[in-house]
Amino acid sequence: MKMKKVLASLLACSMLVAMTGCGSSNTKEEATVDTSNENLKSYADIVLGEDFTDLEATITMFNHRTDMDSDDYGGVNWKQYLAKFNEVYPGIKVQITTDTNYADDALTHLQSGDYETIMGIPALDASDLSTYFLSYGDLETMSKEVNYADTWMYQKQVYGVASTATTQGIVYNKKVFEEAGITELPGTPDEFIDALKAIKENTDAIPLYTNYAAGWTMGAWDAYFGINATGDNTYANQKFLHTKDPFKDYGDGTHPYAVYKILYDAVANGLTEEDYTTTDWEGCKGMINSGKIGCMVLGSWAVPQMKAAGENADDIGYMAFPITIDGKQYASAGADYSYGINVNATDDEKQAALVFVKWLTEESGFSYNEDGLPVDASTTETKLAFDGVEFLKDEPSVEGEEDLLNELNAESELNVNNGGDKKIQEIIEHASIGDMSFDDIMASWNEAWSEAQEACGVEIQY
Repeated sequence: MKMKKVLASLLACSMLVAMTGCGSSNTKEEATVDTSNENLKSYADIVLGEDFTDLEATITMFNHRTDMDSDDYGGVNWKQYLAKFNEVYPGIKVQITTDTNYADDALTHLQSGDYETIMGIPALDASDLSTYFLSYGDLETMSKEVNYADTWMYQKQVYGVASTATTQGIVYNKKVFEEAGITELPGTPDEFIDALKAIKENTDAIPLYTNYAAGWTMGAWDAYFGINATGDNTYANQKFLHTKDPFKDYGDGTHPYAVYKILYDAVANGLTEEDYTTTDWEGCKGMINSGKIGCMVLGSWAVPQMKAAGENADDIGYMAFPITIDGKQYASAGADYSYGINVNATDDEKQAALVFVKWLTEESGFSYNEDGLPVDASTTETKLAFDGVEFLKDEPSVEGEEDLLNELNAESELNVNNGGDKKIQEIIEHASIGDMSFDDIMASWNEAWSEAQEACGVEIQY
């Protein structure tokens, strides 16, 4: 394991990066994937309510949903899901552990070799998936069972089933926007900044809450640089890797430059909290529910949490990220954390885990309850809606480049769309102090990215 990559991962505060050095992806030695699970009934073949109702096993699950530990959670909590599951599978005992620092600690668990039966897959190289997780089956088979089957796929084997699927936009308080006199949701960066100014001038709410102090929330900004900013579902995983100076100003309010400039301009214009170092992730949920915050840039997974944080659930809305491409807005649809099953578990534990994951996906209503997009391929039911916005799903990396983004992120230390909260925090810091212009920040990112492309032997195509 390259030490530089380990350090880059830890400093970026959450992600494990490539376990091989930079170089041509086409010459990288292929890992051998063992897909033999002859002692197990596969995910696709399990019939819920009929198979394994008498199986006895104790399994563990590790995930990030600490809010669902509480009896006061506004939705269905873990205790309630487990009680429902045990009505059909009384012999399968599931012990759930959650963690507020999940992205970091999940990697620590994996690296220790002693990790849970089921866990949300953290940032791994695709080639490392079979080292830690059981294959659910081949991509062709699993694509008929679940949406987003290719999210954690390697050599056509699927290692993760999405817990829920989300889109990327902005959670906002509808009443605050109305009191500010905003009659139409903003569709461009300039319109969004104008809306924030209106909130500041006409209400007592914080226009845009950054959630700087939480750290991991900063990485959410990276989720918008692809489909939302370009309307191109091949950009994030394919074209971006081969683009010269991808953080340059395209001059039309699109592409990554426009995404990050929104944050810089909001801070520089005093449209965020007074002291970014004192933001409170748990506290902000009640603040936006009660109208003390105008909006926050977060994935749609945040909507049910904000609704559940007070008595004003109907005031919570969700809007598209304010970038328009050729008169149209786009939103990415993709998997949230995906369930991986410990490849080193016993057969009984693996089988129990397969049953529980399939039950969560098909029977529990989890994704629907969490305002998510459907994971079960047999349904289209969802509470989430973006009027007039086209949903697109990111195309995966081209064959042979599955780990190239991780390699570029490690070499550049930017960690784009890979837990890069530190670089987003620096945007806030520079904008607040005024010691570095936004264009200078983007120029430094372009330089780091270009050096990484050269080090990794990347061909510039765009």
